[in-house]
Amino acid sequence: MKILVFYPYVPYPLDRGTYQRTFHLLRELSREHDVDLLALVEKGEGMEHKAVFEQFCKRVDLVPFQHPDWPRLFPNRLCNSLPTSIAHWSVPGLSKEIESILHERHYDLVHCCDIVLAQYFLKRNTTIPLSIDRSRVDLQFQLAEHNRMNFSWKTKLLRYEGYAKMLLYEKAVARRASLEVVCGIDDEIFVRRWISRSASVQVLVNGVDLDYFYPTSSTVPRAASPTVLFCGAMDYNPNIDALRWYFANVHDALRIKIPDLQVLIVGKNPVVEIQKYGEKTNVIVTGGVPDVRPFYRRAWMQIVPLRIGGGSRLKIVESLAMGTPVVSTTIGAQGLGLVHNDDILLGDTPEEFVNQTARALQDESLRERIKVKGLETVCSRLSWKTLGHQLSELYRNRFKPAGDKTKRPGVFSIASTPPPSVKQI
Repeated sequence: MKILVFYPYVPYPLDRGTYQRTFHLLRELSREHDVDLLALVEKGEGMEHKAVFEQFCKRVDLVPFQHPDWPRLFPNRLCNSLPTSIAHWSVPGLSKEIESILHERHYDLVHCCDIVLAQYFLKRNTTIPLSIDRSRVDLQFQLAEHNRMNFSWKTKLLRYEGYAKMLLYEKAVARRASLEVVCGIDDEIFVRRWISRSASVQVLVNGVDLDYFYPTSSTVPRAASPTVLFCGAMDYNPNIDALRWYFANVHDALRIKIPDLQVLIVGKNPVVEIQKYGEKTNVIVTGGVPDVRPFYRRAWMQIVPLRIGGGSRLKIVESLAMGTPVVSTTIGAQGLGLVHNDDILLGDTPEEFVNQTARALQDESLRERIKVKGLETVCSRLSWKTLGHQLSELYRNRFKPAGDKTKRPGVFSIASTPPPSVKQI
């Protein structure tokens, strides 16, 4: 098949969760299809990485882009039917440019990242099949933020206006898209319940690059004392909320059980609230690091106390691939098909989270069992190579290349693929 992949950014270097997903799916699709990349480049950022994508894409086009200023409430925002978060990605003239590209190159499918780009296919370019890979379901995520974050009354009023527009926009996207690819079953359930029962939705969870993340990819030894890690972007609302909940409800009780507990908070752009946690005894806030693997190896466990859902957590699959067990909330681990007390530990109340974390830190045999099983799970079904092949097969079976008159099955069945070998534990 000939596929145009359309991204709102250049996903490189791989220092963000969404970059991991978009980069690896693009590379895996290019192994089995002819793929061109069209990406927006804000202020020239990412232009220098064009050669990275030219190694596996047939053609790479980077479009200079400038986000418009956030609009005033009246008249700009209220008079625009698009949600503000979508209008922020509007580029004058781009729909016409895309139309010209599609007419010239005759693609079988457009694969785009997230619904911010769907706006270019709602009124124009409506005949080509459109697949949207969603790192999260926007309306679901925004409502979860609303329930958990301490927004001001003014912010809440503005967000209510956004929710109404987002619901209408989500419905329009569901009508237009030939396929929506989501990260987890919870995302699919939300789409079918609140947006469209008839939407074409396929779950493809997040994965991990097993050539980069594996237990011996770092020689750093485990810490001498019990150490837990929380990894992620530290200016991201779900991560801020997760740590706020952990330190308000879990940390002190956990230290009573594990007095010499060490906590590592690793991730770029820590906001002031996150930085202040570093003032606590045995809590280290690193900020951004050039390589997260030594921290995965140093920690005895990774904690994922997330309460805001949507998508699935790359930090979990990376940790398991490094041989570091995980304790998470159910929301934090949603979509990955992991089983409590088998390849992960789960706890949703403060008491459960304390008990599961302490239980694992105090029981080396339990950690070893969860570690081995988690690594087996990741290697058997959560590598990007496996997931990318599944997506390629889905497209091959769902969409018919131009000129191909052969009937193709309407129902996708995941191909049976041999699991990658398990590297040394």
